[in-house]
Amino acid sequence: MARVGLGCEAAIGSLVPSKNREYRVSNRLHEGKRPLYAIAFNFIDSRYYDVFATVGGNRVTVYRCLEGGLIAVLQAYVDDDKDESFYTLSWACDIDGTPFLVAGGSNGIIRVINAGTERIHKSFVGHGDSVNEIRTQSLKPALVMSASKDESVRLWNVHTGICILIFAGAGGHRNEVLSVDFHPSDIYRIASCGMDNTVKIWSMKEFWQYVERSFTWTDLPSKFPTKYVQFPVFIASVHSNYVDCNRWLGDFILSKSVDNEIVLWEPKTKEQNPGEGAVDILQKYPVPECDIWFIKFSCDFHYNATAIGNREGKIFVWELQSSPPVLTARLSHAQCKSPIRQTAMSFDGSTILSCCEDGSIWRWDAVQ
Repeated sequence: MARVGLGCEAAIGSLVPSKNREYRVSNRLHEGKRPLYAIAFNFIDSRYYDVFATVGGNRVTVYRCLEGGLIAVLQAYVDDDKDESFYTLSWACDIDGTPFLVAGGSNGIIRVINAGTERIHKSFVGHGDSVNEIRTQSLKPALVMSASKDESVRLWNVHTGICILIFAGAGGHRNEVLSVDFHPSDIYRIASCGMDNTVKIWSMKEFWQYVERSFTWTDLPSKFPTKYVQFPVFIASVHSNYVDCNRWLGDFILSKSVDNEIVLWEPKTKEQNPGEGAVDILQKYPVPECDIWFIKFSCDFHYNATAIGNREGKIFVWELQSSPPVLTARLSHAQCKSPIRQTAMSFDGSTILSCCEDGSIWRWDAVQ
């Protein structure tokens, strides 16, 4: 297992904004009393960059950001299971470009919703417990990955409904998997993290033939030869507590735990010894009062900035392309006091959305 290398001094960002970008609250909505756990813009289809969705309770709601701070409700999907509590969503699309919303939560069933017809396209059954995060492969947006309380990560094809790979077993996570992400350019590589305090990097290279077969499979999805990937290529202990969000930044990884900071680090793998290597911690982005788990950060399309909320309803916006880290904005509003579970940055970062424990959505727009 890779531990933090010696002699590496991480650059720690100052909480005094040095390049102040001013944002102003332009709208707030209240969906209801149920907590909202996830919010995401559609970066998969350029026609819908201004469209976002939220999940809370058994409901998935789609909105559009309009000029002048306005927000239009486009559609809502309510699950048949009244006890379902969705925790995560991701935008995807069919091979013909049809936009899909993929949502999962407490009952472990993943719903693939056709955003054009507002009907369920497919339901993925396989996880033995709740689904904590779903992410889409931007290079092949019919592929989605799910991280679950059942200690596994699964790769699915939304076109055919097939579970292609299961990342679990001898070298897998030893507790809930809380977050997962596809590498932005290496189509074979993913990263996952969870309640066992580790971040694991996996490779799909030797299993890629099964990914390709999943697109042309014509038999029942249950008859597909789903493969187990039991061993990651790298295991990192960067944090000493739950790791609830990880994202690739090029070949580096941004990850956060419950210790009031996001950490940027580089995994240095040894080709001859899979699973081993060193971790070089590069930068730390402080986030005060961010000490409860299941708070997720987001980035703009080009990963120039990241926005993260905290348990007091405040948002911190950090520049990602500078060293040492630069805080560009601290956003707070007297009436926003509820924990922010997730943020969503627009394509160019000029709009920041947040979804809160009290069922509210806040829209912040950059002042031109």
